[in-house]
Amino acid sequence: MATILLALAVVFTGLYAGMMLIFLTGIMPALARLTDGQFVVAMRRINEEVPRGLFVLVFLAEVAFPAAALAVPVDGRSDTHGWLLLAGLICVVVNHLVTVAGNIPLNNALAASEASPGTNPDSAVRAAFEGRWNRFHAVRTLFAVGGFALIVSASLS
Repeated sequence: MATILLALAVVFTGLYAGMMLIFLTGIMPALARLTDGQFVVAMRRINEEVPRGLFVLVFLAEVAFPAAALAVPVDGRSDTHGWLLLAGLICVVVNHLVTVAGNIPLNNALAASEASPGTNPDSAVRAAFEGRWNRFHAVRTLFAVGGFALIVSASLS
């Protein structure tokens, strides 16, 4: 059971870290080249689509499987294995905290700005959103990739 949980931890932290990295290195740079109006509309639509079924499953599994793998007793588990797994779990939890405290409130503010058209020009909406969102996203990507690397290392120890 412990081996299966650890394998699932590797898979789901890898899926999540990969998505974060693609957003950081591909999607956000591409969106940065759009006009203010195009950027604002694109991010609103992305923020409506992403937090659905499969994403939510991966988002939750990214924490659940490393936690379960750590909680299941394993005969002969080395200290190194346990510490790597714990460090990876801490990284993915920090990733979630950054998402919940940083990115989601910005996403919500962006969505709310659509409800009152004409009060905030797209340039002001973008200026209030893009830089801060990208900084939070870079931090959470670092923790997601770090957590994945640590959990992979735990699986090899």
